[in-house]
Amino acid sequence: MNIMLFGPPGAGKGTQAKKLVDFYGFPQISTGDILRANVREGTELGLAAKAYMDKGELVPDDVLIGIIKNRLKEEDCKKGFILDGYPRTVPQADALEAILDEIGRPIDVVLNLEVHDEMLVGRISGRLMCKCGASYHIISNPPKKDRICDICGGEVFQRADDNAETVDNRLDVYEKQTQPLINYYKKKGILVTLDGRRGIDVVFNNIKGILAKFA
Repeated sequence: MNIMLFGPPGAGKGTQAKKLVDFYGFPQISTGDILRANVREGTELGLAAKAYMDKGELVPDDVLIGIIKNRLKEEDCKKGFILDGYPRTVPQADALEAILDEIGRPIDVVLNLEVHDEMLVGRISGRLMCKCGASYHIISNPPKKDRICDICGGEVFQRADDNAETVDNRLDVYEKQTQPLINYYKKKGILVTLDGRRGIDVVFNNIKGILAKFA
């Protein structure tokens, strides 16, 4: 089963992807995680992407497309995968479809999480991360000790692109460049829209109900 998670920044795509990984065992393919890893490691790709990410802008297609193609061809994707954070534009969707046709792994369903802008700003601007991959929220899910990760004991931090000003810009970019993908996948008959405002477990149970039709 090949799944795509879709929705604006802060809609909960990453959270739901991790729950899907645990439940179904499919790998999560997150361009955001791959790019941030390259930024931390100071690779050539990371340096090229950092300037765009810090401003909340989209990383150019030519940087992303090679990453996606190589990752989807790996052995662990043969039984299924969860694509999180890509594509974000119609040209990217066209390029992705060409890749998937080439390797014979079409998308079965696109899960679209809908959340209004006011809630998204609150979610993202309060988000905290740890280098181990754990995530927290200042209000709804703070670490037990102030700024200390519950899992590894490292210092948690706010990403440079999670401040309120940058969040507003990211939502504007999403509205202008990514929103047309809803119609793109709706026309293909594989888009399913869910209410992303509800609790994490409620949303996940709804997702499982949808995916049961494709099992």
